[in-house]
Amino acid sequence: MKASKIAYKPVGLALGALSGMAAGALFKQAWKMLGHDEDAPDATDEDRSWREVLLAATLQGAIFAGVTAAVDRAGATAVRRLTGTWPG
Repeated sequence: MKASKIAYKPVGLALGALSGMAAGALFKQAWKMLGHDEDAPDATDEDRSWREVLLAATLQGAIFAGVTAAVDRAGATAVRRLTGTWPG
C-alpha cells in the first residue's frame, strides 16, 4: 500500500464524519423546504404513508451520496495539491 494512501486514511475518516454531519443538516433543510414536518419519517413510523417514507429515504440517500462524494473528491484534490500525489 502506498504511503500517501496510508497517510490519507485519518484525513479521509475526519472528512467522512464532517460530510455526514453536513449531509444531515442539508437533508433537514431540504425536507422542510418540501413543506413536510420538521422531522423526516422513519421506515417504521406507522402514521406516515409509504410514499412519504420512501421519498424521505431516497432524498436522504441522494443528498448523503452527493455530499460525501464532493467532500472526498475535494479532500483528495487538496492532498494532491499539497503533496503532489493522488491519495487513492
